[in-house]
Amino acid sequence: MKAVPELAQHIRSEMGKVVVGQEELRDQCVMALLCRGHVLLEGVPGIAKTLTVKTIARLMRLSFQRVQCTSDLMPADIVGTNILNMATSSFQVHQGPVFTDLLLVDEVNRMPPRTQAALLECMEEHQVTIDGTSHQLSAFFTVFATQNPLEFEGTYPLPEAQLDRFLLKLQVPYPALQDEVRLLVNVQNGFDSRDLDKMELLPIAAGLLEQAQQELKAVTVEEALFSYIVQIARRTRDWPSLSLGASPRAAVSLMAVAKAVAAMDGRDYVIPDDVKACSRPVLRHRIIVRPEADLEGITPDQVLEDVLRAVEVPK
Repeated sequence: MKAVPELAQHIRSEMGKVVVGQEELRDQCVMALLCRGHVLLEGVPGIAKTLTVKTIARLMRLSFQRVQCTSDLMPADIVGTNILNMATSSFQVHQGPVFTDLLLVDEVNRMPPRTQAALLECMEEHQVTIDGTSHQLSAFFTVFATQNPLEFEGTYPLPEAQLDRFLLKLQVPYPALQDEVRLLVNVQNGFDSRDLDKMELLPIAAGLLEQAQQELKAVTVEEALFSYIVQIARRTRDWPSLSLGASPRAAVSLMAVAKAVAAMDGRDYVIPDDVKACSRPVLRHRIIVRPEADLEGITPDQVLEDVLRAVEVPK
């Protein structure tokens, strides 16, 4: 296990030049890229969500596009459309922003359902269909979608089918006091988040990301852990305070991210603590708390803590 720890260490080192704090956000975004999965970022504006994704794209040598979602956004606005070339009297594909490596979809829940459905094909199939013709997307195509947890007026909540396509849901907190103070010091000393060229960021070695993704496949999972992961998913399906439990896809995702946690820790095998560490970001958006439990203030994370305590850990 060499490429994954090398990549993780490089990103941690270089990211510190731009983003103050948010270490958990940074590591989990890297895990998603290693697992080739999509990420839902939930947090208030101004806490470096966009900056984190943009910096990771630059460090990983990946292209980056951003879409600001509004209630009138049409599918063609994100996937593209055919445009008539008057000179040749033929149609040419005008590629939308999904033709990139990392796509930041800002305020995804302001996107109308029809456009959400178009994005769903991109996420699941890594392709888009324009006028009946399929077009392949980048092998590294990854969606980082953000949503504001406070403003719901004029939004279209993501359906369960689309939420299940996100590998991780990350709740991005405010920075710690010392990190916020350091941010002000950096700005006073000339830091400008809109000009990353001045930061002299050093990208990873060419081919390191592909090598790291291949290494992840070699991480071993003991048979007892297969049962442990499945039991966690199954317990959510009959948990009293939940109306919807985790799907089989959730169990597959849980195993994939646990392997990434192990690999970033320099191990080629998964331990139960790896599974516990990623259970909340992998499962919190795939379960639904019953209305009566929600009124009592019970959150998905609290339920998952109880589920983890209830499932016997393999020796």
